[in-house]
Amino acid sequence: MTNVLDDYAVKQIKELFADLEEPVQILFFGSKENCDYCDQTRQLLEELATLSDKLELSVHDIEDDAELAAAYNLDKAPVTIIAAKNGDEVADQGIQFSGIPSGHELTTLINDVILVSSRDSGLDQETRDFLKGLDEPLLLQVFVTPTCPYCPRAVFLAHQMAMENPRMVRAEGVESMEFPELAQKFFVSGVPQTVINSGTAMVVGAVPEQNLLSEIRQAVAS
Repeated sequence: MTNVLDDYAVKQIKELFADLEEPVQILFFGSKENCDYCDQTRQLLEELATLSDKLELSVHDIEDDAELAAAYNLDKAPVTIIAAKNGDEVADQGIQFSGIPSGHELTTLINDVILVSSRDSGLDQETRDFLKGLDEPLLLQVFVTPTCPYCPRAVFLAHQMAMENPRMVRAEGVESMEFPELAQKFFVSGVPQTVINSGTAMVVGAVPEQNLLSEIRQAVAS
């Protein structure tokens, strides 16, 4: 079987992962039903998990492991969850990618690992305070394609926001071409497009943190 990551990519990622601080748990959810990219996604994650002793991968099936899939509110596959590992405890950070994180989205996957390992969202204090004060759930779905160079920035910002308050915020990167019905539901015509709370508001483009925060404030207020 040919590796997904070539030697150059492996060398680069190893260098990035050399400074990982805390353990990270990667959860892969596949399906035996109609999942074109499950095998490739699993192979990519298996290769990635060998590049640092701070990484651990667990492999699941959304039908066979229905209870665990329900705990992460999963209804599709393949899905990658990046969680914190604290001893024997796996702590959900609200960070999800639906579809294969290939092309430019491999950058998102790598940055997510580094983010969760740091245990710090890196957001401005105003954003942190707002997210920590939420009393209603917030769902951010960022639609992307593997060839979009601006998409990783939009997905990563949503993932930073989820990490700040994973009890209330969930952020999902969605590979639009793998889930066309979901993209059509929200009239996705260009990427990245961030859908807030299932269509309450939408943001097109990789906007700065303060712009996204402003749109979220308005969506939550409405």
